[in-house]
Amino acid sequence: MFIDLLRSRRSIRSFEDKPVEQDKIDLLVEAMLRSPSSRGLNPWEFVVVTDKEILAALSEAKPHGASFVKKAGFAIVVCAHPEKCDVWIEDCSIAALILHLAAADLGLGSCWAQIRLREYNAEKSAGERVAEILALKPEMEVEAIIAVGYPAIEPSGHDISSLPWDHVSYERFDKRTRE
Repeated sequence: MFIDLLRSRRSIRSFEDKPVEQDKIDLLVEAMLRSPSSRGLNPWEFVVVTDKEILAALSEAKPHGASFVKKAGFAIVVCAHPEKCDVWIEDCSIAALILHLAAADLGLGSCWAQIRLREYNAEKSAGERVAEILALKPEMEVEAIIAVGYPAIEPSGHDISSLPWDHVSYERFDKRTRE
């Protein structure tokens, strides 16, 4: 069941040194291409990276919080053409979530490295650095890098008691009980 997948999925930042089979990569790409998009405009672009040198460069595009990309079996950089759609960020986020869930369904681990609105250094954004590495078109924006691979660890899912139930209201804000 889908809820079981959600209950067990965790962000994975440690990967086995094992390549991911091309048929699994192809399934993940298909899953992203099937993701919902506002008005069917599909403003996203996906760059699949398996080359270890490029993965290493991407892992340094954001100095904090992207080092795990280097050890991934592969990564998918989620980019967009913002001029196509005013909700490109949402559309890219939906596609990235589909990627995470599809990866978990295939027995793979994944983790998001936020790139949009992050710095590479004082002169350059993380998105600009990723754009240089991947030779993106100037009008494109980078939302995130999703690292994927075979998990080196298998953390258990979050216990139901740890969920932030106090963030749920019923019928109107701050009404925390159902009647």
